[in-house]
Amino acid sequence: MSRIRYDIKQAFFQMGRNKGMYLTSVLAITAMMLILGLFFVAFVNVDLFAKTINQDYNVVQVYLKDGNKENVNTEAEQTLKSMDGVESIEFVSKEKALDTLKERWGDNGYLLDNLQDNPLPNSYLVYVSDKDAASSVAEASKDVIGVDDVVFYQDTIEKLAQVTRFIELGSIVAMAFLIIVSIIIVANTIKLTVFNREKEIGIMKYLGATDWFVRAPFIWGGIIIGIISAGISTGLVYLIYSKVVDIVGGDITRILSVTVVPAQYLITNLMLIFVCLGVGIGVCGSIISIRKFLCK
Repeated sequence: MSRIRYDIKQAFFQMGRNKGMYLTSVLAITAMMLILGLFFVAFVNVDLFAKTINQDYNVVQVYLKDGNKENVNTEAEQTLKSMDGVESIEFVSKEKALDTLKERWGDNGYLLDNLQDNPLPNSYLVYVSDKDAASSVAEASKDVIGVDDVVFYQDTIEKLAQVTRFIELGSIVAMAFLIIVSIIIVANTIKLTVFNREKEIGIMKYLGATDWFVRAPFIWGGIIIGIISAGISTGLVYLIYSKVVDIVGGDITRILSVTVVPAQYLITNLMLIFVCLGVGIGVCGSIISIRKFLCK
């Protein structure tokens, strides 16, 4: 423990002597993690949204024409029930659809009370066995007499999947680039510290100090940079994400029936990721910067 305390003390001493460069490193890594954090929260929420809507793969909503006679709607229902892959059908009246819409609008639902006529149509919710059946039922339902429109979420889900993959790929590319830049910045920062202590390091080596004895304070310096950067960037992501959730989170839930990921849950996991990432960057940068001096 005394050795660790000595190394950490030396690390803070080095940071004190080179405040400007260490501050630059902290700001650079913080900016990198902030960008990654925003990519991360966007990816997690889009992925959750896609998975939630994916559950609706087994539902096809068939809207009926206004003015249909009851026998037309009944025949349409029988036709839908007879299709392959259909498991059950639920009738949704225009009144029930309006009530559901009011619930989704939440506090703004009163605005719908001023409508002179209910603009929503009657519809059937057709539950099918699998995705393939949903596609065929959705296509066949368009030709059923009395049907006005058919809504199936396949296109939406596929687009969301593409967005999710794009964000995931973008996150990986951005992370790789920014990590390399951060390691270079940390390496250069610590390299300047090593230059300032080059004679001291030479004396220590001459007196028999091991490579790890010389290297340890610099590695601890990199670790401290990473931890500080992780703390700052996590706090910034939390503030930004919490503000966004407060502003639009409720509207997203009401309109899309999809909840956003709670800020506390996201930030707890993000903090762990950032600490590991920051420590890794600091250690790599430190080892790279001092390696050639120890090889002399």
